[in-house]
Formats: sequence, structure tokens, C-alpha cells
Amino acid sequence: MTTEALAPEAGFDPGAAAGRATDAILRDTLHGTARGVVVDSPPGAGKSTLVVRAALELAEAGRPLMVVAQTNAQVDDLVLRLAEKNPELPVGRLHSSDTDPYDKALDALDNVRKSAKAADLAGLDVVLSTAAKWAHVKGVEPWRHAIVDEAYQMRSDALLAVAGLFERALFVGDPGQLDPFSIVGSEQWAGLSYDPSASAVTTLLAHNPELPQHRLPVSWRLPASAAPLVSDAFYPFTPFRSGTGHGDRRLTLGVASDGSGPDRVIDEAAESGWGLLELPARHTPRTDPEAVRAVALVVRRLLDRGGAAVSERSPEPVPLTADRIAVGTAHRDQAAAVRAALAELGVADVTVDTANRLQGREYDVTVVLHPLSGRPDATAFHLETGRLCVLASRHRHACIVVCRAGVGDLLDDYPSTEPVQLGTLVKFPDGWEANHAVLAHLAEHRVRWRP
Repeated sequence: MTTEALAPEAGFDPGAAAGRATDAILRDTLHGTARGVVVDSPPGAGKSTLVVRAALELAEAGRPLMVVAQTNAQVDDLVLRLAEKNPELPVGRLHSSDTDPYDKALDALDNVRKSAKAADLAGLDVVLSTAAKWAHVKGVEPWRHAIVDEAYQMRSDALLAVAGLFERALFVGDPGQLDPFSIVGSEQWAGLSYDPSASAVTTLLAHNPELPQHRLPVSWRLPASAAPLVSDAFYPFTPFRSGTGHGDRRLTLGVASDGSGPDRVIDEAAESGWGLLELPARHTPRTDPEAVRAVALVVRRLLDRGGAAVSERSPEPVPLTADRIAVGTAHRDQAAAVRAALAELGVADVTVDTANRLQGREYDVTVVLHPLSGRPDATAFHLETGRLCVLASRHRHACIVVCRAGVGDLLDDYPSTEPVQLGTLVKFPDGWEANHAVLAHLAEHRVRWRP
């Protein structure tokens, strides 16, 4: 690794460590000779900030640049961030021919030109689009540089489709998040160096192991109460630390507890950063009515109790409003059930979504319906490490997990049985081990409750 090791805890300066890592990344990107630079970023480490800064410095150096992101929302967010940092920078937003293909907020930016044709954006300093749209671009002069955002969520076949459009690239992504999605089985390619379903970074490094690799060492999202667990459970070989210390953030409640399970677990989470509301063990339907109701009640009580957050962003208490709370689930039908339960309780504007759709987003408090709660088995889908990592790493202050008892026994009854393929890197830690690590920590913050 080219980025220096983290300093001992006693003298650790998160800002300085992050600055040194960023300087090394930009040095390799702007002045190195390698055709690619890979950056591993833990949750909330400033990945988008790095992408924007690298784009601005490449543009300032007169290097034509294309930016590849995985979703339209990611592209639009980067365009808005670039415009905020440099309102004079000529930026191109390459979009599809669909109806409403981009965020209408871009229409207010005079420096942003939008088109469904790459030729219309020729000569602009920076052009941004999704990997899917770039794959259809033909017959243009290659860009000197590219930045690939969320590179671990990009399939290698998608990278192959755009590789002819640039000469050198910076790949930035989070290796702990969910693997690229594919609706086609990939067993026939397992172990091959050109597996099209593997992540772009995995395939890139398999063919180019000499490329410079860096990592961002600090999470500015996760509080000091969360970073050690998430780092140990999901990033054992690339550890990171929180950019804040214990006591830098506080979650206060204006209304006293009523003694119920939801209120007690809220108190625990406000004090320690974690809370586990444990319901009695039982095999249930996927949309477990009691667990769904418990999730909704926790959210309702968070709002009723007048929560307020103090952090390095604001020394004055900021009200914990509905838009700063998210509910995470494993399945879409669970998310729909939670939305319906919240509506019955009169709660609106709380984000409720699956782990896949919560990737990259940040909230003050998250409430999670555990992927294995109430299940009779532990499938590969529910044991996927990235799913639990996403759900456990969206919060700035506290994470409350709602789960039925018995998951530990379930994990012991269903150890990982995925076949080992020759030539395939074994993913570590596996979902079994990561789940045990998280459950062991949550057990220290458990509130048992019978609805």
C-alpha cells in the first residue's frame, strides 16, 4: 500500500492522516505514470469529496476528464458538488434520452451543459455520466483521464465497455459495500480472471497487480462509538478510525422515557451509539408484523421525544427531524410494510429502503430490521457481508437494530457452505463471521421486549 500506516491512537490526528492520504492519491493521479490508481474508501471517508477535488485539479491542469458513476443520482450529486466548488467550471452532463433523465436542479446552473449526445459536450473540461450511458458512446476522441466512482459496485464487463474512452483512470470505491448486482448466474465464470460479474476493481487488479493502491484512513460519518466495530467486522485488513472522538457528538432527548421497550432502546442508543431491541425468538413471515411494528414505534418515539444532535458541525443542538432518520431492511416488501406501519402512526418523510438503495447515504439515526430476524435459515443473500455493512454504517450518531432472539443459534446451525472455486479470492470476513461480530457487540446494548 502506498498510503502510510495509521499513527498510534494517542497521537492520531484524523485531519492530518486524511490529508496525507489525499495528497498521495492526487500525486499518483496527476503526476504518476501508472494507467490506473485504486483508492479504497471506508463508509463516510470523503469519497465524493476526493472525486470532486481530483476532478477540479485535473481540470485546472488542463487535462480533459470524463467521470463515470453508477447511478443518475450519483452523477447529479457530483455535478452539483462541482458547481458548488467552482461555479465557472464548464461541465457536461451526458444523459439518456429517457423522460426526466437528470435532476432538474441542474437547469439552474449556467456552467452545466446537458445533452444526450457526447459530441455536443466535446471540449468541456469535465463530462459526467453513468457507466450505462458511457457504454453507448462511440467515435469520440478518448479523454486523457477518467474517474470511476463507486468502482467496487461496477461490474467488470461494464468497465470493459468504457475502457476505450480514456487513457488513465482513478478508481474510487468502498470494498465493504454490496457486490455488483447481476440478474444472470455467474457460476460458469467463477475463478476466471475475466469474470464479467466480478467488480471492476477486482478484475483490474487481477490483471494489473502493480497499480498504485491507496486507502482513506478516516471515516467522517461514523462516530467514535461505531468506527471500531465496523472497521473490525468488515475491514479487518484495511482498518480505519473515526474523524471524531468520544464526546464530540451527543444525542439528547427532550422527553423522558415511558419505560417501554422502544423508549429504553432509544435511551441506550443515545447513550452508547448502539441499541438492540430484541423480540422473542420465533420463525415468522419475511414481513414479520411484530418486528415491523416495533421498527415503526421506535421511529415514532424518536420523533415524539424531541431528539437533538450536537456534533462538530454544530455546537448548538440541531433537532432530530424525520428527514435525518432512516430505516434499513433487506427486502423491498419489508420496506413497504414499514412504510405502511409508519403511515398508520402518522410518520412521514422518514427514508425507508433496502440496503442496496441506502448505499452512499447518511443520516443522524438509523433503525435497522436485522436481515436474519425471524428466519428459519441463513441464505447466502442474508449472509452477504456488504448488506449488513451498509445497514450498520449509515449513521452519524446512533444505530438501533430490531431483531428476534435466536440469530446466534441460527448462524451456528447454518455455517457458510458456499463452494470454494479455484482461482477465486475468498471474501473475508465472510457474512457468518461478520454477523457474529456485530451480534456480540449488540448484545452489550440489548433491550429485551415482548410487544
